This record gives sequence, C-alpha cells and structure tokens, in this order.
Amino acid sequence: MVFSSLVFLLRFLPITLLLYFIVPATKAKNAVLIAASLLFYAWGEPVWVILLIISSVVDYICGGLAGRHSNTPKGKLFVVISLVLNLGLLGFFKYGGFVVNNLNALPWFNIPDPGISLPIGISFYTMQTISYTIDAYRGKAKVQKSFFRFLLFVSMFPQLVAGPIVRYTDIEDQLEERSITIQGIYEGITRFVVGLAKKTLVANYAGSVAVKFLDGELLSMSAPEVWFGLLCFTFQIYFDFSGYSDMAIGLGKTFGFTFPENFNYPYTAQSITDFWRRWHMTLGSFFRDYVYIPLGGNRRLQMRNIFIVWMLTGLWHGASWNFVIWGLYFAVILVIEKVFLLKVLEKMPKILRALYSFALVLFGFNFFYFEDFGRNVDALKVMFGTAGASIGAADALRMVVSYLPFIAVCIICSLPVKRFILNRLERLRIPEGVRAAAAALCIAIAFIMSAASIVSNSYNPFIYFRF
Repeated sequence: MVFSSLVFLLRFLPITLLLYFIVPATKAKNAVLIAASLLFYAWGEPVWVILLIISSVVDYICGGLAGRHSNTPKGKLFVVISLVLNLGLLGFFKYGGFVVNNLNALPWFNIPDPGISLPIGISFYTMQTISYTIDAYRGKAKVQKSFFRFLLFVSMFPQLVAGPIVRYTDIEDQLEERSITIQGIYEGITRFVVGLAKKTLVANYAGSVAVKFLDGELLSMSAPEVWFGLLCFTFQIYFDFSGYSDMAIGLGKTFGFTFPENFNYPYTAQSITDFWRRWHMTLGSFFRDYVYIPLGGNRRLQMRNIFIVWMLTGLWHGASWNFVIWGLYFAVILVIEKVFLLKVLEKMPKILRALYSFALVLFGFNFFYFEDFGRNVDALKVMFGTAGASIGAADALRMVVSYLPFIAVCIICSLPVKRFILNRLERLRIPEGVRAAAAALCIAIAFIMSAASIVSNSYNPFIYFRF
C-alpha cells in the first residue's frame, strides 16, 4: 500500500492543488482537502477510513463537552470517556494480538489469535484527537463548533499516516483562515522535494544495504558486518522518517498550514538527553505534556516518571517486547545522565559528545530492528565477538571502503550543511537571483531523480507507517 500511495500521491497532488487554488473561499478549500484526505487514506485502507471518522466524531463530541465544562468534574468525565474509547480502539487493533500471544505463553491459556490488521496511522491520529479533548478541558484550546473543520484537522493527508503529530492548538486558527502566498507555495514545494529525495535517494538505498547484512543468517556474519548493517539502518530510519516529515511540512505549507518541526539534526546531539529533544520532537513533547508532567514531572518521583514514559514510548512504536526493551534502554541512559553523566559530558569536546550520543543510538537500534528476541541475542553475540564468522582485516576494509562514498553522503546530509552553504554564499556576495536559480535547479534535479527512483525501485515502505 505504501509504495502505491506514494505514487498515487504524486499523481493526484497536482489535481488537488489545482482544485484547492481554484476555489476561492476557505470553506471550499477545506472541503477539497477533506475529500482529498479521505480519498488518500481510503486508497490503501478503504475499510479503516470509517474508524478514522468514528474517532473524529468521538473527540468532536467529547472535546466540545469537555471544553464547555473545562476544569470541572463533569468536563473530566468527558476526557475519561475520550481516553477509554480512543485508547480502547488503539489497544484492540494495535495490542490485541500482542496480549493474546503473551497470554498463550502461559500453560492455562489457548486463545485463538484474532489476526487483526493495524489501521495505518492510528497511533498518530489517536494522539491528535486526544490532545484536542485534553486541551479543551484544560482551557488551552477553543471548542471547535464545525465538525468538518475538526475532521480536516484529524484527516489532513500530508501528515495523517506518519506525522508529525499535529496538535489542534497548532493549527486551530488556520482551520478557519490562512494566508496562501507564492513564497509559501515555493517553500512548501521545495521542502516536499527535499523530503522526497531523502526517502527515495538515501533511505531506500541505506535500507537495501542494511537488509543484506541484517536479514540473513546472523551467526554466519562477522562483527564488522553486523555493526555496519546497523549503521546503515541508523541512517535509513532517520532519512526515512525525517524525509516523510519534510514532505508533510512542505505540503502543509503549500496549503497554507504551518506544521511543527519534527527533527533538528539529531545525529549532532551532544547527549542522549539532547538527542531526544531533536528526534521525533512532536512525540516527545506529547509524552512530556500529557504523561510526564501530569505524573509529576521533575517535581515528584522523577525517575519513576522517566521509566513509565519510556516504557510507553517503546510500546507506542510497536506491540513487541523488543520495543519495550528499546524504550527502557533509553530510560536507563537518561536517568544516568540526569544523575551525573551530563556534568561529565559538559567537560568533553563537542565531537566526543556527538560520537558518544551517536554510538549509543546506533547500539540502541539493535533492539529496534530485531523484533524476534532470538535474533536480537544472536546479533548482540556477533557484535561483541562471542559468535559469528571471522573476517580478515583486508576483507573488512574492502567492505567499508566500497560503501564509503554513500556513508559520507549520509553523514554530510545529517549535518546542518544548508546553514553552512548559505553563510558561505552570503560571504561570497553571490547575487540573490543567482542563488535562487541555482536552488531551483537543484530542486528540479532532485525531483527528477526521486521520480525515476520511485518508478524503477521495488516496494520499500516508510518505516513509521507501521506504527
């Protein structure tokens, strides 16, 4: 579905843009976006579009009533109803099979596996609708009187299936009135193409290399091969997810919406604490504001709160124990950093801090990649030399050198090179018109190369679509 949806997106986007700019009033533009969004979702999930609409109806009603009775017991009741219904649906579809399989591991259970398919994007739009109800109850969001404007907020296709997680308060005013400018359209298209290139030209290739090293018989691999496979996966997941976020933010800007940023060069982070301020920022801020702070935040039982949040963060990424381990792995590091390590890191050079952070993230993705616990253990054994094939220094060197140009591209693209280039161009006093023409040419070439890659390559899904 994902590959065909990307092709479908590129095909129907020009028609959507044309209709969107032809109709004059904001209400008509909203109608175009709602129709396009439901069509886009139904292209791959024709049945589950009903679930999306049901979730929208639930929180339109609950949020409205919670907002009218904000900060009262009656308003809290509607928040509870919203949480029970939304988290109940999410739990049933996402975690039903996981619970059944774990119960069946006990000797006195033999429950048939329900075999439920996961509706795409349910983790994202569930969090968005819940945020509206809670913020309305807290008095931070205005009650939305129009169901269709609320449905647009929930279903907007640019960010519907993989984020960024857009809260109602981020765009509540833009749902009613927004300005669309030529500059905004140009910036939006540019951002979209950058994201498309990240996905098709970098993430896809990194993923194909990672599969070669990580999807075979691990015990026949050598330590350098498994480490290198994880390195490729580390770049794949970044360019895959940040690429989709760029595409979503770019399309939003083209339609006159401003979505929150989701990534801020996370592989330049100076600590794991800093990393999680830069990676999937909308998810981090959601758990901070709706879980961590209500639990007591830094004021009460901070360490407990960190472990709860990171266990939930792991489970949010998937109904599997490997994701729980992945979340708790980062919880342990974050606690250690808060207790003493951050003070130690502050005394180290920036490059060493960045390498420390990247190395821990790289190792952590071992728990993320292998959902099968047995393969996870095999990978760890090979990585630390207690199992696996031996490999000569010459063979290891040839392997690394053969992919060195690509890894160099990944490293460069993970750094804020845009800022560096723009600063250099300003110092060289190159005319703005020349710079704009060069940028437009680069964007055109990137789009042509991305389109060619989509046509020629096999199915390669966005990683975060499965969450």
